[in-house]
Amino acid sequence: MEENDLNYENDEVESLEDDGKDYDDAVAFVRERFERAKNKKLSDEERFIRCYRNFRGIYGVDNQFSENEKSRVFVKVTKTKVLAAYGQITEVLFGNGGFPISVDQTKLPDGISDTVSFNPQEPAGASKPPAPMFGTKDGPKLPPGATAISLGGMASKLDPVKDRLKEGPGTTPTAVTFHPAHVAAKKMEKKIQDQLEESGASKHLRSSAFECSLFGTGILKGPMALDKEYPSWDEEGKYAPLKKVVPTVSHVSVWNFYPDPDAANMDQVEYCVERHKMSRKDLRDLRNRPFFREEAINNAIDMGPNYIREFWENVMEDASTSADIERWEVLEYWGYMSAELLREKGVKVSKDLDNDDIVNVNAWVCNNDVLRLVVNPFQPSRIPYYAAPYEMNPYSFFGIGIAENMEDTQILMNGFMRMAVDNGALSGNLVFEIDETNLVPGQDLDIYPGKVFRRQSGAPGQALFGTEFPNVSQQNMMLFDKARVLADESTGLPSYSYGQTGIQGVGRTASGISMLMNAANGSIRTVVKNLDDYLLGPLGKAIFAFNMQFDFDKEIKGDLEVSARGTESLMAGEVRSQRLMQFLGVVSNPILAPFAKLDAIVREIASSLDLDADKVTNSMADAAVQAEILKKMQPEGTGAAAPTLPPGTQATDTQGSGGGMMGTGSVPSPGMQGFSANTGEGKPQ
Repeated sequence: MEENDLNYENDEVESLEDDGKDYDDAVAFVRERFERAKNKKLSDEERFIRCYRNFRGIYGVDNQFSENEKSRVFVKVTKTKVLAAYGQITEVLFGNGGFPISVDQTKLPDGISDTVSFNPQEPAGASKPPAPMFGTKDGPKLPPGATAISLGGMASKLDPVKDRLKEGPGTTPTAVTFHPAHVAAKKMEKKIQDQLEESGASKHLRSSAFECSLFGTGILKGPMALDKEYPSWDEEGKYAPLKKVVPTVSHVSVWNFYPDPDAANMDQVEYCVERHKMSRKDLRDLRNRPFFREEAINNAIDMGPNYIREFWENVMEDASTSADIERWEVLEYWGYMSAELLREKGVKVSKDLDNDDIVNVNAWVCNNDVLRLVVNPFQPSRIPYYAAPYEMNPYSFFGIGIAENMEDTQILMNGFMRMAVDNGALSGNLVFEIDETNLVPGQDLDIYPGKVFRRQSGAPGQALFGTEFPNVSQQNMMLFDKARVLADESTGLPSYSYGQTGIQGVGRTASGISMLMNAANGSIRTVVKNLDDYLLGPLGKAIFAFNMQFDFDKEIKGDLEVSARGTESLMAGEVRSQRLMQFLGVVSNPILAPFAKLDAIVREIASSLDLDADKVTNSMADAAVQAEILKKMQPEGTGAAAPTLPPGTQATDTQGSGGGMMGTGSVPSPGMQGFSANTGEGKPQ
């Protein structure tokens, strides 16, 4: 990818110039949208705070303790559950290696052939298609679906055999079959995987999966074109970094994301705002990005820091911090704005739109000034945020996570454990009753081992009485265990699924625990399916559209379908490879062989074994070359040479010895020497 491959500059994107215009109304519009979303999100933020405290094991101010409660123990079962769910999700998502996005051909590819073939045994020109199929530039137009068009950029790679290409699979045993749509899909998939690896997308996806488990919602943003610096040194040893523009994917925290308050998911969102906490360097770096107003950025820096801590930031801080923060609050707005307002600010808007129409835009605001205001550069227009719920809440944008599901049971476990600890401390000591009338006055009444009390001479009765309180901590721990079982049920994440021992009943055997583990995976399957549908799938389609718009490659153009493969990873690679090998054994039957795409099966087997299918299997061009080589290696004639007998072997040799050498031999008939069947001789008369 060259430095200027990804470029936002086109006729559809217009930026603001530093013309001294007043942008107060644009700032007010973004601020009003932000405040509206912020007010609606307040209840969700309070819910997130409770989840965070339960995860960290911190009692909130709403937890009141009586004077008799001495223990302040907090049993962090919520943390164990959240980390277990997070671990299972990441294991599923990255179980097959690479980012869980795949590109496949559609069932009926449009504009690209599903299958083409040629027979290397046929001479060149024997199956040459009609002239319109491979017409020259000045010749007749190719009809829709013709091979030359369907092969796209791959047509040049098959020039040596293009005269023998046919639509559809090969009909003879020696025919070589290609799948242009499949090859184009896998090439696009490889490119997307490379781009995601360059941007560290796996790390950001894990961060989103963690917040999804804890708070109930995970958010990703992208793809965005950013400059990436690669370390490099010139021939003289001087540091000369190489800069490239690459599409990047980033994690957005639920705390800094403010969606449309009237939307239940990203498909219904009309606008959203991301709140940035930027340093002076971060603001200066914005000047190097497309369409940012340098003068406005300099003014924002000169006006000084304007970041104000939110209430949840103070709650989540482990230690008190200074109120003065040397940071700037920058609001990034994606959504609709009136065409009239854009025209007033000098943004080029289509003449077909009326002033009452709305346009999808991107705006950055800081210190009451607009840093950037452009028409949404993506085609088709989209908001580059993707939010996936852990558990769907149909009446709220933000989902429900592990911590919220077990909030009540966490409170119960803490209460029973505190009671058990307090009772254990009380029952483990004696409470003394002292009759001072029997003791010499003025003595120290502290009790310790070896303590001696002096009695009044002649005083009757016992002066010290020890009272032992009953120990009921066992009953409290039984209630604690019951609350823990309720936590398993409320979260759908049983304790045995992440290593707890002591399982009784069905779980005592290997097959029994296997059945329990399969049943426990049901909840994780639902979560991963949510990630596929709401996060990974839309993100993959956005990256595909991004490449087609800003980094077009005709060799990977086609009717392709981008899909998430998170749930696909639930089936272990070993199981998948075994099933593929079984299927390969089935289609090895000569009767069934014509119905199987052996090349696709081989590629799938390589992928299930964590091998690079492009490295261990032949591409279309390599297969064509190899077929030609194999053709030349065969003996001349109609086919393979007839088998010859070793020297000295006779065709009538019944023993097949060949005079000391193995021969083919023949079967002796009845009456001949060597015939061993029962001829009836020796039977009793």
